[in-house]
Amino acid sequence: MASFQSLKSAIFDKEEKKQQYQAHIRGLNAYDRHKKFLNDYVSFYGKEKSTDVKLPIRTDHDTLREGYRFIRSEEDDMNPSWEQRLVKRYYDKLFKEYCIADMSQYKSGKIGLRWRTEKEVISGKGQFICGNKHCDEKDGLASYEVKFSYFEAGENKQALVKLVTCKRCAEKLHYKKRKEKKQLDRKQEKEYKRKRDRSKDKDDTDEERESSKLKKKGKRASSSSVNHGSDDEDEGFDKFLEGMFP
Repeated sequence: MASFQSLKSAIFDKEEKKQQYQAHIRGLNAYDRHKKFLNDYVSFYGKEKSTDVKLPIRTDHDTLREGYRFIRSEEDDMNPSWEQRLVKRYYDKLFKEYCIADMSQYKSGKIGLRWRTEKEVISGKGQFICGNKHCDEKDGLASYEVKFSYFEAGENKQALVKLVTCKRCAEKLHYKKRKEKKQLDRKQEKEYKRKRDRSKDKDDTDEERESSKLKKKGKRASSSSVNHGSDDEDEGFDKFLEGMFP
């Protein structure tokens, strides 16, 4: 009976802790939840109780060492709490989710990408702060999917990752593509105008030919009329018709 009461009490305590945790994180904004989840991840799964501990996050020069994981107990693996499952799910989503961009040569279309460092993951750089490594803007951020080519475990790999940027850096990200589109649009517009002018010239030429034909026909008709009048010169018609056929 005592064992049943203890089990019942443990279940009740676990549920109460879950509800308290939920109530607490509901009152936090996204960035404060981010910081709490990372601290709790280290607390639940790490040997240290601070985010000063090295997190297994890839850097651009030193990717995750093979097999590196936090030391976890069998009990943690077998019966993790709701809080533990939540922060682990969050951490797992961070892994290979966001990247950092070097946009120093954006005008030539060269955008360098790398994984975030441990310090950047903890601070929210590239997630809550613009992912351009030379920009610290926090407002007006948007997320873009970019193709990331990298070298890992002796292989060249590619992945679609998220790059978070502010509005100004988003213009840099799309600068080359938009420039090429404008050039293509101008080229197409120029080609359209050239074809339109060529068609107009052809129409003008056709009109001139038709007008010339009508003029020749008119002259023949005039000549015929004059010749007919010359047969009747004795009737004095010419002096009355003078100037009427220019």
